[in-house]
Amino acid sequence: MRSAGVTLRQGGLPAPARLAALRHPLLALLVGVLHTGSFAPSPAWWLQPLALAWLFWAALQSRPRRAALLGGLFGIGWLASGLWWLYISMHDFGHLPAAVSALAVLLLAAFLSLYYALALGLSARLSGPPWTRVLGAAALWLAAELGRATLLTGFPWIASGYAHTQGPLAVFAPWIGVYGIAGLSAVLAAALACGVWRLLGAGLILVSLGQMLPTEFTQPAGALAVSLVQPNIPQDQKFDKDRFDDNLNRLSALVESARGQVVITPESVLPLPLAWLEPTSVARLQQAAQQRPLLLGTFLGNEQEGFVNSLVALGVPQPYDYGKRHLLPFGEFIPPGFHWFVRAMRIPMDDQAHGTHQRALVLGGQRLRPLICYEDLFGEDVVASALDQGEASATVFVNASNLAWFGPRMVQDQHLQFSQMRALEFQRPVVRATNTGATALVDHEGQVRARLPAEQAGVLEVTVQGRRGETPYARWLAAAGLWPLWLVAVLGVLPGWLAGRRNRRDGRLMR
Repeated sequence: MRSAGVTLRQGGLPAPARLAALRHPLLALLVGVLHTGSFAPSPAWWLQPLALAWLFWAALQSRPRRAALLGGLFGIGWLASGLWWLYISMHDFGHLPAAVSALAVLLLAAFLSLYYALALGLSARLSGPPWTRVLGAAALWLAAELGRATLLTGFPWIASGYAHTQGPLAVFAPWIGVYGIAGLSAVLAAALACGVWRLLGAGLILVSLGQMLPTEFTQPAGALAVSLVQPNIPQDQKFDKDRFDDNLNRLSALVESARGQVVITPESVLPLPLAWLEPTSVARLQQAAQQRPLLLGTFLGNEQEGFVNSLVALGVPQPYDYGKRHLLPFGEFIPPGFHWFVRAMRIPMDDQAHGTHQRALVLGGQRLRPLICYEDLFGEDVVASALDQGEASATVFVNASNLAWFGPRMVQDQHLQFSQMRALEFQRPVVRATNTGATALVDHEGQVRARLPAEQAGVLEVTVQGRRGETPYARWLAAAGLWPLWLVAVLGVLPGWLAGRRNRRDGRLMR
C-alpha cells in the first residue's frame, strides 16, 4: 500500500518515520545512560562501542544542529548517571537543598557534554566517501575526550577508554593509553554505524593481531610488604572536634596492629595541619612509626601561603613529604566566580595550595610514588612524570584517597578502575589506601589481587612486586605528551573536512 509516495509496511510506521523515531533526542539520553553501564562497578566493555555506534549512526544521518543536540544529550545521560554521587557530597555533607544539588550535577554534566555536542555537530558536516566520515567522526570523538581531559584543568572522569580495562582493547594500554583506546573504539563504533564493513573488518583484524603484541615491558624489582589502613571514619564525623580523639585512637590502633614494612594511611586521615596537633597525639603516631615507617595523610603549610594536601613520612631517616599538585575543582580549589557556591557547602580546606614536592619515597628497595586521590586520573601528567627519571623512576604507585564524601556505591569502583588503567599503561603495581573503600592491591597487569570490603575498618596486608622499565606509552608521553594523539585527531578529520569544504564550494558555484 502506498500513501503520498511513501512505502508503508503492514502494521507499522512508514520506514523513514520509523528511522526518525530511532533518532529521537530522548533516546540519546537513554543510550547515554546505557553507556555508563560499560564502566565499573559492573563493567560490560562491549556496551561502550555499541552505545557509541548508535550515537554515530543517529548523528551522521542528521543535520549538524540536530547531531550536536544528540551528542549533547548522550553526554548528559552518560555523565549525569556516572557522576550522580556528587549529589551526596553536596546534599548529605554540604547541606545544600536536594533540588540545588541535583541541578548542580545536571549542570556539570551538561557543561562537560558540550565537548561531545561540538564533536557530533562537526561530524555531521563531514563529506566524502564513507571511510572519511568514519575516520572523521572517530577523530572528533578523540578530540572531545582529549579536550575534556586537558582544558580548564581537565575532568576526565569515566572517559570512554576506561571501559576497556577488561576486554580485547586492554592490550593496547601500554602502547597508546586510555585516550588512544578511546579513539580506537570510536573507529570501530563509527565503522559499524556507517556500515563500512571493510574498515570494520580491518579494525577487528587489528584488534585480533593486537592480542599478539609484546606484553612485558617492565621487569620485577623486588618485593615489599605493605600495610594499607582503612579506618572507615564517616565523613560527617571526620571534622567533628568532639570525635577527633576517638578517631585518632582508632587510627593509632590500626597503625600499631599493622605487620608490613611500611604502613600507608588514606588521604587527609588527619584532617588538620600536622602542626596544629597536640604534641601527645603526634608522639603516639611517631611511636608507632618506630616499629615501621608510616606514610601519613595530613596537611602542611599555613594560612598565609595556603595548606597543602600532603603525605608525610614518619619513621624514616630523611624527612619526606609529598604535596598534591592536581587539585579537584570546587572541593580543593575554587574556580573564579564560584566562591559563593563552595562557601555555601562549608567544605573544610576548600581552597588549597598546590604541592611542589613530587619525588618518590625510597623504602625497602622500592621507590614509592604517591598519587593523592584525583591525581591518578592524569596519567599523562602526574603519573608519567614519576617515570621520566631513569634509575630514580617509581617502582610502585601509591594512591591515598578519601571517597567518603561520595558514599560507597559506584564512585569507589570507578576510582579503582582508573588505578587499573594506570597499572596497564605503565606496568606498575598500584596500592590504594582509602578511608571507606576501595583499599586494594592492583598488580602491573591491572588485576585486583586483594581488596578490603567497603565501609569496614581494617588493615589490608599485601606484598607488592615493584617493577622497573618503561612501556612505549610512557616513553612517547615523556617525549611529546598527548600531542601525538591531538595530531592523529587532526589528520583523521582532515579528509572529511576538505571534502565537505569542496562540496560547499561546488554548491555555491552551481547556484
